[in-house]
Amino acid sequence: MPRLPASTTAAPSRGQRREILRLAVPAFGALVAEPLFLLADSAIVGHLGVAQLAGVGLASAVLHTAVGLMVFLAYSTTPAVARAIGDGQPGKALAAGRDGVWLALLLGLVLAAAGFLAADPLVGLLGAEGEVRGFAVDYLRWSMPGLVAMLLIFAGTGLLRGLQDTRTPLVVATAGFGLNIVLNLWLVYGLGWSVTGSAVGTSVAQWAMAGVYLFIIRGNAVSSGIGLLPSWRGIRSMTRVGSWLMLRTLSLRIAILATVLVVTAQGAVNLAAHQLAMTIFSFLAFALDALAIAAQALIGRELGASNAAKARRLTRTMIRWGLGFGVVTGVLLALAAPWAGALFTSDPGVQSVLAIALWVLAAGQPIAGYVFVLDGVLIGAGDAKYLALAGVLNLAVYVPLLTAVALPGISGAAGLGWLWAAFALGYMAARALTLGLRARSDRWMVLGSG
Repeated sequence: MPRLPASTTAAPSRGQRREILRLAVPAFGALVAEPLFLLADSAIVGHLGVAQLAGVGLASAVLHTAVGLMVFLAYSTTPAVARAIGDGQPGKALAAGRDGVWLALLLGLVLAAAGFLAADPLVGLLGAEGEVRGFAVDYLRWSMPGLVAMLLIFAGTGLLRGLQDTRTPLVVATAGFGLNIVLNLWLVYGLGWSVTGSAVGTSVAQWAMAGVYLFIIRGNAVSSGIGLLPSWRGIRSMTRVGSWLMLRTLSLRIAILATVLVVTAQGAVNLAAHQLAMTIFSFLAFALDALAIAAQALIGRELGASNAAKARRLTRTMIRWGLGFGVVTGVLLALAAPWAGALFTSDPGVQSVLAIALWVLAAGQPIAGYVFVLDGVLIGAGDAKYLALAGVLNLAVYVPLLTAVALPGISGAAGLGWLWAAFALGYMAARALTLGLRARSDRWMVLGSG
């Protein structure tokens, strides 16, 4: 690797640390909105019964696959907007955000219609039967209207992050979370709608959030003289970049869905516990990803301004913070593991198995902190192709580990423990290696600045 200028090895200034925190702290609240939705849904639905909780777990896996594949709407918008801001072109930045919103609307309508019609066979592919399958189909179908809103939220949030504004998404997310809890309690228990009420309540809350973003984006576009109609050239450009990010996300979703397929064969108790563990993992992942969001916005801006030296300093600082934050969350999770299950279910079997999964998850938190920060750095630099190819390689490493867990005789608490060891330790370690090797080079900075 070429020798870096001496200034890149200097400790970050107080101003740089404040800059990171200014973006990362509000981003934390906004990022955990969706996991908080799921935590609330899991807590409310979990007390209805094991079958209901397992059904929501399966439906959530399918729903998150669709949503996860579309996360490029935020991840491609943020660095594009940030680089335009760094280059002194605010009009170009707003136009990129506008095009992202239109692309989100078009994709959301198509996916929601397909998901509603194909809900039953999609759930069936994961091996669900009987009551679990019925609850999963109900939850998935009535979550489809909210899917469109979620994609609009992705695009709107990506624009604001690129504009170096993470406080507005925090306010919107906080209000949406509160509305979601109120609606779900009323619909599930007040009206007796069961899992359908949970899905409907979440969809309504998501549309309320999307409406706020659309209002803000329209105001910014009009005040800046940017037209509201899309630029098809801009949409095509975003789609090209997004295709690599979609492949990267597809590899992640395949890993998660394959994990669900294995745990489904272990029985309803393990499946219900896995749903809770995965929801907690998502919550912690989004919390750690707050630094990644700061990385996307700041790295994109600095590379847009051709300031590779500052980009390198920011990267080193955020890596240290990511590792430290992973240690803290890991310790807290390990301490909470024996009692966490009681918050979500009254079933003692699920509570017992969940504690084992959470202890394994806690051990992998420092690795996760490292992974999510570097993911954000490379996304902010526009290094989408490498992320996609590395994702495929990481999946190839994970599949043999998952296959070993699926062998006959591995079941019960041990089965879920080994499953989470394969995911939280083995798979995440593979991601850490591929991302770390790339970050040590200068190639990603050349791509981002060019």
